[in-house]
Amino acid sequence: MTVQKQARRALFARLAGAALALGLAGSACAAGNPQVSIKTTMGEIVVELDAANAPKSTANFMQYVKSGFYKGTVFHRVIDGFMIQAGGYTEKLIDKPGVRKPIPSESKNGLSNKPYTLAMARTGDPNSATSQWFINVNDNNGLDYPGQDGHGYTVFGRVVQGQETVDKIKAVVVDDMRGMQNVPVTPVVIRSTTVLAGDRLVK
Repeated sequence: MTVQKQARRALFARLAGAALALGLAGSACAAGNPQVSIKTTMGEIVVELDAANAPKSTANFMQYVKSGFYKGTVFHRVIDGFMIQAGGYTEKLIDKPGVRKPIPSESKNGLSNKPYTLAMARTGDPNSATSQWFINVNDNNGLDYPGQDGHGYTVFGRVVQGQETVDKIKAVVVDDMRGMQNVPVTPVVIRSTTVLAGDRLVK
């Protein structure tokens, strides 16, 4: 074998190794960013979580998903031009039992509250997020860190399929009910949340 052939083979081996490493890295990234199917009475939404930039929020959401907590909860606050919020109340607008301890804010992660992004809901305390979350339906960069309160709201994922379902939900008729504002008159219920894998993953 000539020196040139040996050099070419060595180069091909290095390139193949690099390609394999990149492929494995891509798989690791995909595995690290779980996708969840949220099936509602108005259609399905698939969200992809950002485990790299929002690990605590991602782990928190996944715990609720895997425990089946979100089944039977509703989108209880819908404001067209702003966001749709869910994750805490039953169809009768009663707090769903089983809420876990609050998690610390990750709003400084550099992710922005752009349309179809997924963010944690909270009270005035930046470290009060539990089960509730919202999907932005507008460019709400005013919610980004530091926001108006010096803290902002943590983005931890995005809608990768079912934007049309989000659009249908944001357009529902709302009213004031049980002391709450902007509640859908016809409940938008979450039927199930499922972690996707294999062929079911949205590419």
